[in-house]
Amino acid sequence: KLCSTVGHCVSYEELKDLKKNNIIHIDVRERWEIDRFGRIPESINIPLSELVEALQMSPGDFREQYHQKMPSKSDHVVFSCLAGVRSKQALDFALSLGFS
Repeated sequence: KLCSTVGHCVSYEELKDLKKNNIIHIDVRERWEIDRFGRIPESINIPLSELVEALQMSPGDFREQYHQKMPSKSDHVVFSCLAGVRSKQALDFALSLGFS
């Protein structure tokens, strides 16, 4: 499952539709999982263990590390993982840092 707001999870098909509307998709799986199971197109891979630090970086440092624009606290962000547990944790982390 992919979590986008408190209590709201979306299917992969819904995610594909959301991606047409400038959402930011952060995949919180570990890098070895991306290598083994594949990358979701147009997603940013930030392992859950790095997420809190990543979301507090300067925009320049974020771009240098992840080669993408850093999400702002008002951007629409969807988190994904393999089974849904880490994406919910990622959502909790983001909310605790002031992301809406």
